[in-house]
Amino acid sequence: MSYPEIRPRRLRRTPAIRRLVSETRVDPAELIVPMFVKEGLTEPRAIASLPGVLQHSRDSLRKAAVEAVQAGVGGIMLFGVPEHRDPTGSGGIDPNGILNVAIRDVVTEVGDATVVMSDLCLDEFTSHGHCGLLTPGGDVDNDATLDAYAEMAVAQAAAGVDVVGPSGMMDGQVGVARRALDAAGHTDVAVLAYAVKYASAFYGPFRDAVESALEGDRRTYQQDPANLRESLREVALDVAEGADMVMVKPALPYLDVVSAVRAAVDVPVAAYQVSGEYAMVEAAAANGWIDRERVMLETLTSIKRAGAQIILTYWAVEAAGLLRQRY
Repeated sequence: MSYPEIRPRRLRRTPAIRRLVSETRVDPAELIVPMFVKEGLTEPRAIASLPGVLQHSRDSLRKAAVEAVQAGVGGIMLFGVPEHRDPTGSGGIDPNGILNVAIRDVVTEVGDATVVMSDLCLDEFTSHGHCGLLTPGGDVDNDATLDAYAEMAVAQAAAGVDVVGPSGMMDGQVGVARRALDAAGHTDVAVLAYAVKYASAFYGPFRDAVESALEGDRRTYQQDPANLRESLREVALDVAEGADMVMVKPALPYLDVVSAVRAAVDVPVAAYQVSGEYAMVEAAAANGWIDRERVMLETLTSIKRAGAQIILTYWAVEAAGLLRQRY
């Protein structure tokens, strides 16, 4: 018995056929746009190492939030850049600190038209640039830092945030945030755990964006890029402590980790396409070496295909428009 000739290319012949049989689609509602707001600015300021990304003033942040809603992105992740820092990062807890003020501004402007998220970490607010409080010997004090994170979570919730994102990689950070939120009556505020955060070389432009004061490195609390099984332990701990969602950061160099995490948990999985990933593509495109829009969408598709349901990306607003055209 003879069989007909197999020709897989039949299903690639036209754009319409390719759309019909596409296995992986990125929806604008799955994209989160990170935004930076700097205290004291009257006009937005460009970030040289992140072309197209701005340090916002409070006014420009509100306008950008509206544009993100109109583009259909799923949410906004806010980062604050204070004028003054101190060893304890007190500006992150202060109700009138720039991040908490920005949360109130954005929530007032867009309401529940999108998901307002905030970074729950001290690194933007400490004079030493670390994600936690330091011992007299200069080491990060895990448990003292947890107390600060609890206060910070409650301050962000009081400002109206929908989701807090503990990102400092302290042991127990999810549990302490969850307990503090519940005790303060903020039981509806969700926790997006930065469960897997590597001590990566891809964060450089982000540190420019938040004007990081960091000296040294964060290898004693962020993860070794060589380790995958460790990531699964971290994820399991965060889910047990009450994480509503978990995240892998960075994204593209760790797609195997994204896939393994997706297989291990039944909560939504996010991945953060970090500043270095974005900046490399922008730099190559500016030199004419790659097709910028195609690479942008290809990277987002690969992150989704690996298992991420939610993607944080600096291209979120632009990519949402391109995705609407495609589908």
